[in-house]
Amino acid sequence: MKVLPHTSLPKANGNVLHDWHAEVVAIRAFNRFLLDECKLLSTPPYHQSHYIRQRGEHERTKAEYQPFTVKEDVDIHMYCSEAPCGDASMELTMAAQEDATPWASAPPTISQASNSESSDTALELLALRGRSNFSYLGAVRLKPSRPDAPPTLSKSCSDKLAMKQCTSLLSSTTSLLISPRNAYFSSLVLPKSQHVETACTRAFSRQGRMSGITPEVERRWRESGSGYRFRPFDVRTTEREYEWSRRRVAEGVKAVPSNLSAVYTPHLQETLIGGTLQGRKQFDPRGASAVCRRSMWKHAAEVAGIVGLPVLIEALGKARYIEVKEDRMMAERRSIKDVVYSEALKGWVRNTGGVDFGLDEIT
Repeated sequence: MKVLPHTSLPKANGNVLHDWHAEVVAIRAFNRFLLDECKLLSTPPYHQSHYIRQRGEHERTKAEYQPFTVKEDVDIHMYCSEAPCGDASMELTMAAQEDATPWASAPPTISQASNSESSDTALELLALRGRSNFSYLGAVRLKPSRPDAPPTLSKSCSDKLAMKQCTSLLSSTTSLLISPRNAYFSSLVLPKSQHVETACTRAFSRQGRMSGITPEVERRWRESGSGYRFRPFDVRTTEREYEWSRRRVAEGVKAVPSNLSAVYTPHLQETLIGGTLQGRKQFDPRGASAVCRRSMWKHAAEVAGIVGLPVLIEALGKARYIEVKEDRMMAERRSIKDVVYSEALKGWVRNTGGVDFGLDEIT
């Protein structure tokens, strides 16, 4: 499994990735690349970037305060050698079954305790574990797919990519420095063998489960002036298969998934095992990846200090990571997520663990 069990989140302390599926690692690496580009733009000898530019004071507003933006002529594309796990791959999962007859039993739900301290009731949410009830379509699903693996509250890649159509590709800390306005996918590219049009339409589009993000909702987001919007990506296909895909394995040879995750940008490269640098124990702070929460927070805080905007220094200079996430500067981002939870990706179980750590503490 390439996701941290929910019971292990408190031990991560921001040093271990919670999810190291390829799509998630790629997005985290992209965010690290953007922060590295921001730093190069801000420190002598002030290298230019093909992808990021600084915004003038006349461009910054109270709602869109970030000092950087992705350049207007930059398009962002993601290639996946396999259909993203979760709703976009359910038809492929069904086709692989010896018996694809839909299950007659009602799908199980994941319960999440009420946020009210005065209530001991639980809120029933329609979030399915992995591939359980594989014929139930349109649902939020939790990793991993293996039924014998420890449970997690990490959502499938289909769910996370669907959310990114609303929040942009920026992570929470990166969004404090870079405007989300131009940081959306243009397309998702899949091998033809991994593309089921009805599945992708259902998983990602307004004709499917994103129908709750109505033109009226999008209009309110645009009028907020924050740069956030609903930007559905195109799903494109290619005849070419990845060299090491399951379809390219020689007949009679069993394809075995690797436990390694490779991180590469023009500024860094790493190899991870279990969300930690290869060669280090999983919860050893020395094994912290450049794309883990602590490293990303620290890097963003350094850039904020170089730029010198007091509001960003205050937001990223909190004592605890959870305080950064709850800062007033992220209010619009949180509001957009709340709308998506209630109107589109219903059943999204919030993964609230692993956020109570300080920037420099070693545990």
